[in-house]
Amino acid sequence: MVQFESWASFFAMGGHGLYVWLAYGATFLVLAISYLSVRGARKRLQQELSWLSGEGGGATQEEETKL
Repeated sequence: MVQFESWASFFAMGGHGLYVWLAYGATFLVLAISYLSVRGARKRLQQELSWLSGEGGGATQEEETKL
């Protein structure tokens, strides 16, 4: 640690540690929620597309044309 005398002073950040680490935590939380949201939406979309293409156990295109 070149600029800090110890790990404690590194985490304290010259008295601004609370703000700095809360900012890092909030950023990580927003990124994690965003990632999980996109992952869930992608999974739902893939399920919907597989259902629409007939892979989901529904009626196939041939069966639908017979109706």
